[in-house]
Amino acid sequence: MEPAEGPGALGFHGDEEIIEVVELGPPGPDDLADEMEDVDFDDEGAEEPDAEAWETEDDEGVEDGMEAQDDSEVTFSLHSASVFCVSLDPKTNTLAVTGGEDDKAFVWRVSDGELLFECSGHKDSVTCAGFSHDSVFVATGDMSGLIKVWRVDTKEEVWSFEVGDLEWMEWHPQAHVLLAGTADGNSWMWKIPSGDCKTFQGPACPATCGRILPDGKRAVVGYEDGTMRIWDLKQGTSLHVLKGQDGHQDPLTCVASNQDGSLIMTGSVDCHAKLVNSSTGKVVCVFKMESMTPRAPTGEGEEAESNSVESLGFCNVMPLAAVGYLDGTLAIYDLSTQSLRHKCQHESGIVQLLWEESSAVVYTCSLDGAVRLWDARLGKMISEYRGHSAEILDFAVNKDASIVVTTSGDHQAKVFCVQRPDR
Repeated sequence: MEPAEGPGALGFHGDEEIIEVVELGPPGPDDLADEMEDVDFDDEGAEEPDAEAWETEDDEGVEDGMEAQDDSEVTFSLHSASVFCVSLDPKTNTLAVTGGEDDKAFVWRVSDGELLFECSGHKDSVTCAGFSHDSVFVATGDMSGLIKVWRVDTKEEVWSFEVGDLEWMEWHPQAHVLLAGTADGNSWMWKIPSGDCKTFQGPACPATCGRILPDGKRAVVGYEDGTMRIWDLKQGTSLHVLKGQDGHQDPLTCVASNQDGSLIMTGSVDCHAKLVNSSTGKVVCVFKMESMTPRAPTGEGEEAESNSVESLGFCNVMPLAAVGYLDGTLAIYDLSTQSLRHKCQHESGIVQLLWEESSAVVYTCSLDGAVRLWDARLGKMISEYRGHSAEILDFAVNKDASIVVTTSGDHQAKVFCVQRPDR
């Protein structure tokens, strides 16, 4: 167990202090009291899942007392390091898969956090994980490029493959086909479980983000050099290349498409979000944030704060798009007038955003450890949920928008119930 550092450090001098720490930890004192008899304080218990509750987090960049409020229904704590990614099974929304810095991935039940099985054998941080469209398979990918696929009902590994350093991975929306992008600029496509393979060669720089379009026949891939390509998946050819003025000045960070795939939006470190017609490959408009001047350094040795587009997405029920920035701005753009409709400010950077499937509500998760729901029509916050003692790194919303599953730098995944009285 690592000693805590800083002025708020707690010293373990005897049973009394230990009990105090128990009461401060995220789980309730009653839950932990039951486990007291099984805990051997002389042992190094850091490897045991239960021991996680005893660790004092290094709350760098996190407000004091943030962990005191816990709105979550379920906490999954089998990871022993930051949890990087989460996906819900599309068919039933009852299972989650999470991957973490501990080189582990787990499939678990959302209702009670019960472990179904571990996706074992990874040798680096698991940064990508997701279920096939019909929830038959689950794929996990680590940073070194080892991708594994498991059959969910039998809990057995059915396929694995090693590529270069992995940047992103996504299942096909209608088929047992997996697409992934790597640091060498290639995108790979495999039929699962046969492993039939096709590669799409990009520029000689990382394929930083990618998305299969809703028609299942094309994919859009963004690259570190600011270019974007729309690929024909069957032919293996690029239909459109956006570069130079049409591309971005800096690496692409994220890409999304609207429900029918007619529009694509790309986001970049250059703080621009570009709206692109997917059939013509033409840029329809560029959304630029005003006041994009970086904040000046406040003290010696401090760097000026940088900004970038971190996440974006289209609303299904209104002509709106949302863009989340590292400086904490959530921008709601009106696509019909191509103008900024609302600016919703967060106190810390936005990590990811997601729209509700059938309403104009957008969810954000941020570096301050909170999930927030926003009414995009009014630009007003509906509610916020807390429970993590560190930044949220990824999250997923179920189909009927009743639960949110989050992953965090505090080594935990949490399930929040977000049913709202107005529905």
